[in-house]
Amino acid sequence: MIQDDSPDGDILWIDDTDNTAWVDESDSDDATAMADAARAAAIAEFGELEEFTDDVADERLIPTIAVVGRPNVGKSTLVNRILGRREAIVEDVPGVTRDRVSYEAQWNGRDFMLMDTGGWQKDARGIAGLIAAQAERAINEADVVMFVVDATVGALNEDEAVVRVLRKSGVPVILVANKVDDARSEADAAALWSMGLGEPHNVSALHGRGSGDLLDHVVELLPEEGQGRTRGGGPRRVALLGKPNVGKSSLLNKLAGEARVVVDSVAGTTVDPVDELIVLGGREWWFVDTAGIRRRVKEASGHEYYASLRTHAALEKSEVALVLVDASEPMSEQDLRLLSLVVETGRALVIAYNKWDLMDEDRQLYLEKEIERELVQVRWAPRVNVSALTGRHLQRLVPALDEALVGWETRIPTSRLNSFLSELVAAHPHPVRGGKQPRILFGTQAGSRPPTFILFTTGFLEASYRRFVERRLREEFGFVGTPIRINLRIREKRRRG
Repeated sequence: MIQDDSPDGDILWIDDTDNTAWVDESDSDDATAMADAARAAAIAEFGELEEFTDDVADERLIPTIAVVGRPNVGKSTLVNRILGRREAIVEDVPGVTRDRVSYEAQWNGRDFMLMDTGGWQKDARGIAGLIAAQAERAINEADVVMFVVDATVGALNEDEAVVRVLRKSGVPVILVANKVDDARSEADAAALWSMGLGEPHNVSALHGRGSGDLLDHVVELLPEEGQGRTRGGGPRRVALLGKPNVGKSSLLNKLAGEARVVVDSVAGTTVDPVDELIVLGGREWWFVDTAGIRRRVKEASGHEYYASLRTHAALEKSEVALVLVDASEPMSEQDLRLLSLVVETGRALVIAYNKWDLMDEDRQLYLEKEIERELVQVRWAPRVNVSALTGRHLQRLVPALDEALVGWETRIPTSRLNSFLSELVAAHPHPVRGGKQPRILFGTQAGSRPPTFILFTTGFLEASYRRFVERRLREEFGFVGTPIRINLRIREKRRRG
């Protein structure tokens, strides 16, 4: 599959695999016979053309385990060890994790939510205080708490302060002595008995030592049903995207009605994607706050590199992307790159112009012209003007999201599609090139989410004609808020003899 970028910014997809050509088994040049052959080829490859199902997993309430501790004791490393993959961002500096971030995990057949938290610090102020507040919320939402202590350093005053918070919560606590890499370190871990939380469980999150025994003990304490909620089905998933400091976290907090994620004037506060169940328009939605991408992934470094990867992964798991753009400033290259990323990923798209309360008259005068000039590629996307700070027009997000999701899931019956294509080709045939005039013999919608079409043709369709077909598809069937993918299968006449 290759990407075809047109001069006016549209992105179409052309099938460039070994199966690009299909063999016309008919002995006639009759259009009906060739269309029948194309239909047969489509059915052979894609099955029944109008019967597609999307498997949706059931939602369940499962236990939640919160991993807490002071900064740089290895909480995120332990989370990655339990998950069996590098999900939480880890760097050898304190304070990389800032929000409470939940992951679905499993051990010995038991499902549970694993909640990573930022480092808890006593009497912290500023952003450190906000991070500590998030950790305290995680404790109150958990069914079991894993309290991680650096065994090589021992219990510090800050650790003792965490113990007092844990005792007030009344949640079962497991003391985890991390960085016990060998038998000699076990003597240091034994000193943690003095914390009054029972036997410390010795582990090395980095090397995996003792992690299995720890999980066996944790699973025994889990209730059958907890406070965590799986994300396999149910509410629609919305990814919040935008460049740093555009207001994604502020918007999520405003929608949630609480300080769900850390917000600071310093750009790049959010690192890990943060999921939150939001009630909006009388319905529940999964909103995912993502890290603002400053530059291309290959050009990023450190935790910024992994944050970019997590943002891409969050977009892949979402159904619709809500891209925030700073309305008070001219659109940047980064804004346009994010919009292209959504189109390439094939997700539904809604554009929200944030910070509308900061708009002055001069800026409003130029904004509409800027939109027409810069957003040629995604002129089909719904646009909403909002203010995350004041909550202005947030109620307009639901109709825009619904409209985009309807377009994303739209499916056209094969008979209606081919009737439309026949009329289109008759009224506007492809230009003659090199003495030949390619024709569309048959079309089918191979999938939705996003809408993907296969056109069986007698020759290669130029990019301008494919853009024309896409435009007419939108005019006829809607497809608001969704990219459209058009694949070509070019006829190869059967050789006789």
